[in-house]
Amino acid sequence: MNKVFANAEEAIFDIPDGATLMVGGFGLCGIPENLIAALEKKGVRNLNTISNNMGVDDFGLGLLLRKGQIRSHKGSYVGENRLFEELVLSGKLDLELIPQGTLAERIRAGGAGIPAFFTPTGVGTLVAEGKETREFEGRTYVMERWLKADFSLVKAWKGDTWGNLIYRKTAQNFNPMIAAAGKITIAEVEEVVQPGELPPEQIHTPSIYVHRVFQAVGEEKRIERRRVRKAAA
Repeated sequence: MNKVFANAEEAIFDIPDGATLMVGGFGLCGIPENLIAALEKKGVRNLNTISNNMGVDDFGLGLLLRKGQIRSHKGSYVGENRLFEELVLSGKLDLELIPQGTLAERIRAGGAGIPAFFTPTGVGTLVAEGKETREFEGRTYVMERWLKADFSLVKAWKGDTWGNLIYRKTAQNFNPMIAAAGKITIAEVEEVVQPGELPPEQIHTPSIYVHRVFQAVGEEKRIERRRVRKAAA
């Protein structure tokens, strides 16, 4: 039951070239930056990533993009990474742009074992091209399929040695659903505690979904876009 690894490098030891990875976070909030840095150092290539966004040019998944380690991406937002934009527009990176709510539900469906569902989002747009549509109670819906991954990489606030996880405030974002949708889920946490130290009613991800845990070091809490008001005269 002890799932603790010494560091990020050991935790990703078996992630191969061509793997499909789900990566938690929203912008730069709640991203597993130690795991991403370890992947960059390992040099795995041709990765297929699933995440809300691609970070920024010099942080988050942007690090892997800069090194040419990502082959394709499924996500809902691309606005903060100029290199990502350039690669997509030039046809050098395969992108599936997914409405954010649909992305969240496709990931949740993957973790819940639901292979497909219907949603009105995207009907009549490019999103629905080539997909089955069906009418329910006079409204047209498009069928979307689940998303799953070989490895899910998540960031939590606290985790015990069994793999129970608690996320802190907005860093919860995509992490809980991504944790459930991977064949192997790796969690970097700010603090590793012993079983029984986490209040059961506060646990967001039960240990059954988590396979590896390690305590992150040297974390950098960055702000994606800083906006400040001018001081009053």
